[in-house]
Amino acid sequence: MREWWVQVGLLAVPLLAAYLHIPPPQLSPALHSWKTSGKFFTYKGLRIFYQDSVGVVGSPEIVVLLHGFPTSSYDWYKIWEGLTLRFHRVIALDFLGFGFSDKPRPHHYSIFEQASIVEALLRHLGLQNRRINLLSHDYGDIVAQELLYRYKQNRSGRLTIKSLCLSNGGIFPETHRPLLLQKLLKDGGVLSPILTRLMNFFVFSRGLTPVFGPYTRPSESELWDMWAGIRNNDGNLVIDSLLQYINQRKKFRRRWVGALASVTIPIHFIYGPLDPINPYPEFLELYRKTLPRSTVSILDDHISHYPQLEDPMGFLNAYMGFINSF
Repeated sequence: MREWWVQVGLLAVPLLAAYLHIPPPQLSPALHSWKTSGKFFTYKGLRIFYQDSVGVVGSPEIVVLLHGFPTSSYDWYKIWEGLTLRFHRVIALDFLGFGFSDKPRPHHYSIFEQASIVEALLRHLGLQNRRINLLSHDYGDIVAQELLYRYKQNRSGRLTIKSLCLSNGGIFPETHRPLLLQKLLKDGGVLSPILTRLMNFFVFSRGLTPVFGPYTRPSESELWDMWAGIRNNDGNLVIDSLLQYINQRKKFRRRWVGALASVTIPIHFIYGPLDPINPYPEFLELYRKTLPRSTVSILDDHISHYPQLEDPMGFLNAYMGFINSF
């Protein structure tokens, strides 16, 4: 009996080793096209991927899109064309550690650094003195809050923000409900490096699908696109480091919520109300209490955490309604 178990163990070792070094999936034609149509710029020796499309000729309007965790700028592809019909420049980036951008490890990932990367990108594009409309989702909401804080401090070289539209982000630590895996990884314990290396498409898809509405869940091919972006440059191995933003958000709540609460620019929130991460009505009640001057668009009651993917037309109409209101 002992010899049998030894043989199984000897067989399992190389199989496990092979499993843990499975190469990332090939890019789908659509995701490959997204990558090849984009560009890279360098921030402190690190390559950052971005998209920059020229839209309406003669319009001065610029919109910068800030994506969520754990995905990438590709989250915006369903509304991209619609945005180019309203804005002269439509710009999005993959934050450091996400998508096609570099994913250094070990590295201290922070919201402050991501905000600085956004500023550096606009300097790179020669847009540092232009008024910018920010459109953000999830993790991107927190980056937008830091950018707003810097703007309010009138620090030289910072973005000049014309408007801000947030969507389904955990801007309040007290109403944010992270997933179980996020809770385990954000604390950086001994399990973190094991869990990140063991993460595969099955674990990822089973974890992400429930944050979509029951009628708007992504197809398997769409999930593979998301997973391919994560696995690019071994991004699954930095997820625990990226998740430190949850702890940062709690630590810097006064700074980031305070920036929103005292805002004077037009601000809007697009909300998928079925979101289990920012649940209704707790989140919305606190948002309206904290930001009484902000307008809100609530999408259909079956729309959840990824409104721009689940209801792109509803999301786009809500955003255009906001942009055209001032």
